[in-house]
Amino acid sequence: MSFTPRFSHRSFLAALAVGLTALPLLAVAQSSNSDTSLPGITAQPNKGAKPTEGGLADDTDVPPDDAPTHGESVVTRPLDAGANTFKTEKIQPGAEPKPDTVQPSEGVGVFERMGANLPDLPPEKPFKGKVDEAYGAFQRGYYLTAFQKALPRAQLGDPAAQTLIAELMSQGLGVKRDTKDAAFWYSKAAEGGDATAMFKYALVLMEGRDVPRDRKKADEWMRKAADAGQASAEFNLGQILTAENPGIKGLQMALPYYEKSAEQGIADAQYAVSQLYLNMPDLPPEKKARAREWLSRAANSGFDTAQLDMGVWLINGTGGKQDLENGFNWMRVAAYRGNVVAQNKLAHLYINALGTKQDPVAAATWYVISRRAGLKDPELEDFYQGIEDYQQKAAIDAANKFRRAR
Repeated sequence: MSFTPRFSHRSFLAALAVGLTALPLLAVAQSSNSDTSLPGITAQPNKGAKPTEGGLADDTDVPPDDAPTHGESVVTRPLDAGANTFKTEKIQPGAEPKPDTVQPSEGVGVFERMGANLPDLPPEKPFKGKVDEAYGAFQRGYYLTAFQKALPRAQLGDPAAQTLIAELMSQGLGVKRDTKDAAFWYSKAAEGGDATAMFKYALVLMEGRDVPRDRKKADEWMRKAADAGQASAEFNLGQILTAENPGIKGLQMALPYYEKSAEQGIADAQYAVSQLYLNMPDLPPEKKARAREWLSRAANSGFDTAQLDMGVWLINGTGGKQDLENGFNWMRVAAYRGNVVAQNKLAHLYINALGTKQDPVAAATWYVISRRAGLKDPELEDFYQGIEDYQQKAAIDAANKFRRAR
């Protein structure tokens, strides 16, 4: 039985960072006030321009001066880039194709396709398992029906039905929400061997929700769920082992659980595997070669920290070939998802034409957005003060629209 996974409230990035302190090569992308450097790119010399007194215009709504300070940026213009300045640069619209250059498609027309025989579908394999009417009703959204069909089975000791009853009660689906009774049914289902119930009951014990908080018992149930193959429990057990055993030992103990969870599609585990494959010593070369693959999976799952790192890795050529264009694209995705570090670095990419064309207004826009979030960057402030007033106004307008859209 599969329900939406829930994770413990322990910070995964914090727990992983504790274990990775023994690995000096690792640069984990963390919170919005951290710097994710892009090594391997030549540092840019100082421009010489100084920000005017007062910094950004009043309508940028910047945070107070005690906001976190951003470290030095190392994203710079490639050596072969043009030396034009943004002070005189004008933005030109993209060249659109003229009507007489657009040719119609010469593909197969609809009339030519009509009557064509499609290949036969493979024969459907007969289902020989036992039909679970209660779970089927749950999947279709008939929650009250699911409850009515599951309750008699749950009362007779069916662990799968007990888990379903607990899930319906905990969320108030089809019945009145009752987390205390849900905890009771989770405990019964866990004792009956249901892996999902083991995981959910471990979270209940960990949080002390409707039952006395019991960290030791919670860890025991989490381990049982992980050993039974529950994907979210495998990831959480990796967290527990990393937090309780700082350094290489904890990472080595956690890695097998992260790998199993990653194989089942948990994005947090895929991100953890990518970091450990890249940085842990004494791993087989075939594992190290798959670090970027796992990071890509996490990024494609929508994990914004993985998307930020994917941009950094592609721009730097980490874990594979350098690809500036795709690195820019991933950085842009993470920025639009609200990752403040990505927003800051995207401004640098626009300034230095890394994977994209130079665009002073776009660069200033992302600087304003990240600055409002509390990420200071003296180099970007210097750039911002050096562009024209109309470019600053366009950037502020765009940043305001972005804020209203979120």
